[in-house]
Amino acid sequence: QVQLVESGGGLVQAGGSLSLSCAASGRIFRIDVMGWYRQAPGKQRELVATRTSGGSTNYADSVKGRFTISGDNAKNTVQLQMNSLKAEDTAVYYCNAVGRTGTWATAQVFWGKGTQVIVSS
Repeated sequence: QVQLVESGGGLVQAGGSLSLSCAASGRIFRIDVMGWYRQAPGKQRELVATRTSGGSTNYADSVKGRFTISGDNAKNTVQLQMNSLKAEDTAVYYCNAVGRTGTWATAQVFWGKGTQVIVSS
């Protein structure tokens, strides 16, 4: 199987910055998309940003201009640089990957266990 391990969460004051990292390991044939989702207390999990293996990126409107996603296809890693953080960015952030474990395998969705980000106002 594929494992995703996140790191870099923590506590920061509003207006500050944090960087999250995620590394995928295990039985990886190809990863097509890696990204970040978040879930705040009492809310549904939502997309934050994604990056395709071709380098295309997509951001939630709420983070455009403040967050930047980047990655290394060869290392199967993805990072999220979060600047100008707001209290409403407080959530558990989950790494996500869409990929295959073999040549003929169907695409699967993999999730990390999540890392907490708390932004104090």
